[in-house]
Amino acid sequence: MRQKTQTDGRRPPLCHAGPGGPGGGPPARRASADRHNFSRSTGSKFVGSAFEARAQEFLQRQRLRFVARNVSCRGGEIDLVMRDRDGALVFVEVRARAQRHYGGAAASIGWQKKQRIVRAARHYLASRGQRSQDEPACRFDVIAFEAGRLIWLRDAFRADEV
Repeated sequence: MRQKTQTDGRRPPLCHAGPGGPGGGPPARRASADRHNFSRSTGSKFVGSAFEARAQEFLQRQRLRFVARNVSCRGGEIDLVMRDRDGALVFVEVRARAQRHYGGAAASIGWQKKQRIVRAARHYLASRGQRSQDEPACRFDVIAFEAGRLIWLRDAFRADEV
């Protein structure tokens, strides 16, 4: 089956998950010539990927099992999907701030960002054929890097709060 694209007038698929590697995530949207342009957004994505990799390694040392990385859909994205030892799916948002201005990394996850994460989690479950009565236990965690220090906020928020 052919991948639908914006160029042929049809909408792209609702959700997709990267293969989980450092280069995982949605397919490139720009021409290959743009891949080597180290613009601010490209640099930010590279740094973001490095923090996500560090968060993934930390969570795996805590005995969580890796499921997916950079799961996105229209209107939301999840940095990491992990499975806890009790079987719960853990949707992880990774944030990093060099300094604690404006409350730091953890405080930068506002109501709107939480809504986007919950929306992406619901699409993730739906894309795997999970019906609401069959959904596994889920949790939303945050890994915040504050001036290089990792802070793990287990059960940082709940879907029914947003």
